Amino acid sequence: MESPVYLDNNASTRLDKQALEAMIPWLEGRWGNASSRHAMGMEASAALQTARRSVRRLVGAEMDSEIVFTSGGTEAANMALLSALENRPGRNEIVYTAVEHPAILATIDHLARARGIVAHRVGVDSLGRIDLPAMRNAVGPRTAAVCCMWANNETGNIHPVRTAAAMAHAEGALMVSDAVQAAGRIDIDVASTGVDFLSISAHKFHGPKGAGALYAKHGLRVVPCLHGGKQERGRRAGTENVPALVGMAVAAESVAKQLPWQRDSQSALRDLLRKLLSERIADVRELGDPSSRLPNTLLVAFEEMEGEDAVDLLSREGVLVSSGSACASGSHEPSHVLRAMKVPFSHIRGAIRFSLSRETTEAQVRLAADALERVASRLRTKLQVA
Repeated sequence: MESPVYLDNNASTRLDKQALEAMIPWLEGRWGNASSRHAMGMEASAALQTARRSVRRLVGAEMDSEIVFTSGGTEAANMALLSALENRPGRNEIVYTAVEHPAILATIDHLARARGIVAHRVGVDSLGRIDLPAMRNAVGPRTAAVCCMWANNETGNIHPVRTAAAMAHAEGALMVSDAVQAAGRIDIDVASTGVDFLSISAHKFHGPKGAGALYAKHGLRVVPCLHGGKQERGRRAGTENVPALVGMAVAAESVAKQLPWQRDSQSALRDLLRKLLSERIADVRELGDPSSRLPNTLLVAFEEMEGEDAVDLLSREGVLVSSGSACASGSHEPSHVLRAMKVPFSHIRGAIRFSLSRETTEAQVRLAADALERVASRLRTKLQVA
């Protein structure tokens, strides 16, 4: 496909050209293991330290040692939950929101089955906003961790992480936050927010796939998911993926520099897309909280229209979007996020997510609106005939 209109950046972003250029030497001529004591190994080790510093700045951590490199957000989220339990011995409860990413939800389910962890689910309202009074009631002296994602991958809602952290700490619990969608799109400052463990993934902010990081507040023990060597100060075994981590660092530096411009530009284009869709297509429903949302994300639902069918037809027209989270792709059931929001049955299968990037243009937004207008008309005409 030549020059598609790619509006699925919450699933993955294009690799930053400077990040790619920085990776190539480590793929071609600098193949040393960072654990080796010879010159090539020490060169790789030094590159990792530089990369760690860049990631630390991206999330607002105070110390380089608070950053643990991982294979991505999923591994980091798993480590965060395991570590929170380890750091709060004698506590066996986790409080989490109903709209967490599957990396958190599946890990909690596993811990409940394998270790008898008691999980308390906190609901959301019709806009996807966290029920904070319910969260406060759920947190108690047996709570080891409170899980509240920084920003939701489907609605784009930005959640009150600082408030959730205060609730957790008031009862001696730890705060775990999935910031995979937030990193590189809005400001993150773990030090002032009170987050104890935080996960990010490079491919969401124009870095390579297969690279991510866990922020672990200084003084907290990190429980590894992988066992073997002593890499990452004994917190994550396995030979470090130097090329990918170098690429992640360059991407982190790049998005940090462009963040103010990127945020304003994407917000304007998202609002334009919303306006065009509401003007041209009947019975379109905007989902999520418009007052607190990522600048790049728009989730809409169409009455009596299958979102997956629309995604397929849009793809044929060169417009690439998602019917929800890519992590739930292939499921014929409505997403857990939409179910938690109690989206009406008439709209719940008609959800389409648009997620922009710094590369998105106004012309692309207008092309996407044109294409969706045609697709909606085609699908609804087909439904009426049937």
